[in-house]
Amino acid sequence: MERNSEPPVRVLVPLPDRDFDTTEVAVPWRLLRDRGHEIVFATERGGDAPECDPRLLDGVIFGKLGAESEPIEFYRELVEAPEFREPIAWDAIVPAAFDGLILPGGHAPGMRQYLGSPVLQERVAAFWALERPVGAICHGVLVLARSRDSRTGRSVIASTRTTCLPKFMERSAFLATAWKVGRYYRTYPAYVEDEVKEALDDPAQFERGPRSTKRGTADDDRPAFVVEDGRYVSARWPGDAYLFARRFDALLAAA
Repeated sequence: MERNSEPPVRVLVPLPDRDFDTTEVAVPWRLLRDRGHEIVFATERGGDAPECDPRLLDGVIFGKLGAESEPIEFYRELVEAPEFREPIAWDAIVPAAFDGLILPGGHAPGMRQYLGSPVLQERVAAFWALERPVGAICHGVLVLARSRDSRTGRSVIASTRTTCLPKFMERSAFLATAWKVGRYYRTYPAYVEDEVKEALDDPAQFERGPRSTKRGTADDDRPAFVVEDGRYVSARWPGDAYLFARRFDALLAAA
């Protein structure tokens, strides 16, 4: 039998040390791993496995608003994976060594380490310039909005169509839970949608998607929403994670 001599597709997934969204990491990891791709995780200092937002495993309020059972099962598998337990450091990222980049989201306070890192933004901007597949979901789009093109000084997504966590979702989650968990759902004073729009040449490049909070699943993409623009795919929230992962995988196949 002839063996496939092609090297595996390598996908970079940067993360904070803690508080990333369970579903937005575990679902793409599982799908891309099952396709035979090599996933490389990266944290600020590397070496130690990061941890997802623990509220999403147990439920934010009265066991509700957490991750669904299948993504939690995927996460339980992920924490035992060698690539997750041994992440590289952000400053060790060599953009040209990767075929794709995924930027997950999350809203708890630990996400600020990742969303606001100048080192990570520099590496992300360098990867974007390679014109290889990039996927960002929820707050992960903020990393792109804050990453600057070295030639123009503008956001790397300034001329790109995108979505992100819509304001109506962020506001409604905050208002429904603030009595119990304070500003847990408000990572920054500005809404994610507003900051992303500010980074675009035209706010009309932002696509909000349907006003629904029904989640897509492994078997049903109908409630899910993503925006594709060339080699870039973006999504709004964990409910889009399955469709997002499949569309990103298609970009890798076409690259």
